[in-house]
Amino acid sequence: MPDFPFLIGGGEMGALIRAHDWSGTTLGTPDRWPQSLRIAVRLMLNSRHPMYIFWGTEGHCLYNDAYRQSIGAERHPSSLGRPAREVWDEIWDIIGPQVEQVMSCGGATWHENQLVPITRDGVRDDVYWTYGYSPIDDESTPSGVGGVLVVCTETTLQVKSEQRLAAESERQRMAFQQMPGFVGVLTGPRHIYEYVNDACIEISGPRDFIGRSVREVFPELEGQDFFELLDRVYATGLPFVAQAMPIKLENQGENRFIDFIYHPIRDEAGVITGIFVGGYDVTELVRAKTAVEEVNASLERRVADALRERDSIEAVLRQAQKMEAVGQLTGGLAHDFNNLLTGISGSLELMQTRIARGDFDSIDRYVSRAQQASKRAAALTHRLLAFSRQQTLDPKLTDINRLVAGMADLIRRTVGPAVRIEVVEADALWAAFIDPNQLENALLNLCINARDAMPEGGLIKIETFNQYLDDKTAAESELAAGEYLAICVSDTGTGMTAEVAARAFDPFFTTKPMGEGTGLGLSMVYGFVRQSGGQVRIFSEMDQGTRISLYLPRHLDAAQAPLEEEVVLESGRGVGETILVVDDEPAIRGLIVEVLQEFGYRTLDAADGPGGLRMIQAQAQIDLLITDVGLPGGMNGRQLADASRAVRPGLKILFITGYAEKTVIGNGPLEPGMEILPKPFTMAAIGSRVRAILAR
Repeated sequence: MPDFPFLIGGGEMGALIRAHDWSGTTLGTPDRWPQSLRIAVRLMLNSRHPMYIFWGTEGHCLYNDAYRQSIGAERHPSSLGRPAREVWDEIWDIIGPQVEQVMSCGGATWHENQLVPITRDGVRDDVYWTYGYSPIDDESTPSGVGGVLVVCTETTLQVKSEQRLAAESERQRMAFQQMPGFVGVLTGPRHIYEYVNDACIEISGPRDFIGRSVREVFPELEGQDFFELLDRVYATGLPFVAQAMPIKLENQGENRFIDFIYHPIRDEAGVITGIFVGGYDVTELVRAKTAVEEVNASLERRVADALRERDSIEAVLRQAQKMEAVGQLTGGLAHDFNNLLTGISGSLELMQTRIARGDFDSIDRYVSRAQQASKRAAALTHRLLAFSRQQTLDPKLTDINRLVAGMADLIRRTVGPAVRIEVVEADALWAAFIDPNQLENALLNLCINARDAMPEGGLIKIETFNQYLDDKTAAESELAAGEYLAICVSDTGTGMTAEVAARAFDPFFTTKPMGEGTGLGLSMVYGFVRQSGGQVRIFSEMDQGTRISLYLPRHLDAAQAPLEEEVVLESGRGVGETILVVDDEPAIRGLIVEVLQEFGYRTLDAADGPGGLRMIQAQAQIDLLITDVGLPGGMNGRQLADASRAVRPGLKILFITGYAEKTVIGNGPLEPGMEILPKPFTMAAIGSRVRAILAR
């Protein structure tokens, strides 16, 4: 136990004071310390508040653990027991007079947030303190004061934080002041003005703002909703924004208009403490806008009248163009069909004449002419349907490279020796789901056109490649973005003018001399590709050649493989199978029934869907249903097929149709066991197709 109970405890500093050799100081050993000093030391060591003692005329230093944390390694523990002037030489000009005041019996001092810069941890730092100097009595001294007790708190963080806030506040005020719009800061539920900028004063006129409520400053706003809006923003915390809101101010004759915002101000805890008011005076803008509106109104009426007149003129022009196109279409169609009908009717008339007088020698020649004219008529209708995207397609998963390679010899024979054919096939070309026969016809048409554009001979290049169309490119081509494969036919011929290229796909448009072309070739190609979900593009330069590209959608069903070419049986003869024929045209129905019977089939026939379904339900055996698609009686061919399969699952069905009814095929494959044969067809063709279907 130490000899001096008043030094018991005190943490690190208590131990240091007890161990210190005080004999070399004017204080002397602790047993000689006056009672007042002992009490002060006892109080200091056992306090957690920073405390310091200057004792005697030299101001020997004593301090506690709480204080040592503020003075840095430069002064701890070396300052213990040393004279104050030596320890605090760098700030003695600040604290020296304060110490002297207390020591000379001038009374205690108090200092709030006093700047006392000191060096600690090797750095000169601006340090702020709140501290008080109090006298420690000693009757043995002339002044009755033996030392000074310092009770202090470092407030550096607080002061600097307040300084930052003040600086930030000043910056905000300066920013608010420089804003072109008006700004006000309101506090509390009564909306007391804390700040307004000059723009606010300019709008309202001089008023006593600061410290007064909005209701006191602007009594004339009663009934104009502004007070109620402020109350609502303060209560709900939801900002309010208004544009061109009218405001009636005192001593101002007309309404003014303001764009403004009421935005809640929150403290650190999120509690609403005020409202920020900001906005602009838009009175002149509103008045100018009103005047202008009266003028995009008078002008608009005149423009509307002009537009209506223009639309009327354009409607007349469009009708004229439409009638011109219809006239071109019907004229070309009438021209070609009149020629074909003349050939057919003339041949029939001569046949009738020759038969009547028993002359049978020329009959075969007239039959041949009539058949040729019929085939040309069928081709013409197919091309028209292709152009209108209504032809009957039989799409299959197709290997385009194999199709092109298979046609190369036919194309070479067709275009003749003066034209060289070059085929460039892409590696790993994607598959397409398309009607291969129609694609072959389209490719052959393109090559024939290319040959005709090179009267002196030249080069036709057929290329295939994969192509990804992004959104922009696809939109320009009227396609969906995605993956496509392309077939391009280019030539080194005469090329097209821009006007000719723009009309190249129009039906019956041709640059060839009369009688050398129908003008349906490219229109058929265009319609077929568009009906298949693709697009056709032309690029041509005069005397440089033409390039026509067919873009076809990629087929993504990797599970399927491209189909091999269908084997067509030469013989259409049956072995007694039963076939039901449903067609509302008696002539066609009779011809089909007759030819099937000649081929060895048993036949049933009906004129409409309900009649055909009754036979399906009644007959014990039916091996094949042949049905037209467009049937009367409330049941079309597809509906008949579906109803028949409900009775006879797996029944084989052959649709015959003159155009591509959407109810039957669309652009996808038919169900297994269903096929299509487009009209017109030869009797031999239907016999061959029936035999192939039944043989599968």
